[in-house]
Amino acid sequence: MTDAPAASPRTEWVLTVSCPDGPGIVAAITGALAARGDNITESQQFGDPASGRFFLRLQVETTATRAELVAALTPAFEAFGMTWELDVVGRRVRTLVLVSKAAHCLVDLLYRERNQGMPVDVVGVVGNHPDLADIAAFYGKPFHHVPVTKDTKAQAEQRLRELVAELDVELVVLARYMQILSDELCRDLEGRVINIHHSFLPSFKGARPYAQAHERGVKLIGATAHYVTGDLDEGPIIEQDVERVDHTRAVTDLVALGEDVERRALARAVRWHAEHRVLLNGHRTVVFH
Repeated sequence: MTDAPAASPRTEWVLTVSCPDGPGIVAAITGALAARGDNITESQQFGDPASGRFFLRLQVETTATRAELVAALTPAFEAFGMTWELDVVGRRVRTLVLVSKAAHCLVDLLYRERNQGMPVDVVGVVGNHPDLADIAAFYGKPFHHVPVTKDTKAQAEQRLRELVAELDVELVVLARYMQILSDELCRDLEGRVINIHHSFLPSFKGARPYAQAHERGVKLIGATAHYVTGDLDEGPIIEQDVERVDHTRAVTDLVALGEDVERRALARAVRWHAEHRVLLNGHRTVVFH
């Protein structure tokens, strides 16, 4: 008696699509998967009446290879003019983190990668100052000191481009990186760069925003995580978070609370991006939690 052939291993894939809204979109995708005998384990969808676009994220368990899945779904992709992405669930996204002197966001991301299963692979840390090299070393990450001055900005951005290419970087995270990226670099990395900043803008610009906010007696401390575009701090928003404060809080309290809110908002944005839960909808985003 011969042994039965071993079953092909099953892999869970995540598929995201966007296209002009209309009837039959979900049926076309799920029907193609059902015809193969694949099992959909998670599905979320949204039709936006403002933009007239439809968004879908689903996870599917299958024995198919990527090529076989794409072949099965291509008729639906083409029939509805879909923009789509397909990836293995939980694959760690190759990530480059850019920093200056503030450590809270970098430490939080590296901790979550190591201890909380955030699906990123931080392949390097770039600092325009050397201050955080010891933190990168503690987590076993290569640190690249790329100083930036008015006269060396072009060379510094060229070095960033080289690192992105050399390290096969898929995502760049500005973890309180206090430099403005050029319009050209923003265009080249569109949809692949996430920034975090306090939400006092545009009210409290420039130096010491928390002191300015304290002077005005703010009641909310906030942070915004967004994709980077050529419009400074105005890219599509992924996540925002707030913390209530009152008159008893000193400026140092506001700064500490602000750092806490920043790291939380950035961590969620990075995780959702890495899990393919964020889809661009013009200047906005659709986020499937």
